[in-house]
Amino acid sequence: MAKTADGTVEREIYIEAPRETVFGFLVEPEKMVQWMGTEATFENRKGGTYRVNVNGEDVARGEVIEVSPPERVVYTWGWEGGETLPPGESLIEITLAAQDGGTLLKMVHSGIPEPMVAPHGDGWDHYVPRLGVVAGGGDPGRDDWIKVKAAS
Repeated sequence: MAKTADGTVEREIYIEAPRETVFGFLVEPEKMVQWMGTEATFENRKGGTYRVNVNGEDVARGEVIEVSPPERVVYTWGWEGGETLPPGESLIEITLAAQDGGTLLKMVHSGIPEPMVAPHGDGWDHYVPRLGVVAGGGDPGRDDWIKVKAAS
């Protein structure tokens, strides 16, 4: 089910919601931040910008490669200010298949430099289940990975 090796992280999850619902959580910024990030941009077109402030400090950015509602989203990924994995250096492919009244989501994140494979695997292990909960109509709760700035 889950693979992390060879510069690739793969995750799969069944979500009790139609593909159209799940797809919205992948491409609509106000829905994206319900499962990952503090702010997001997704320009829903080929060549558009993908950008998410993942935890209040670390920002992932890339370019939208493909948007095929409600079955497929592909975009590049990297970290703003990152030398090991700069923006656009890796690729995320997400496919949604109708299954048993819900959706089977398959995510493949490829092109990850070896020292960053395990941390990205951990990240997707954290965020993919949160996506499953919120897209399925639940509340994933507060994201403990978001760094809260101390009040001055």
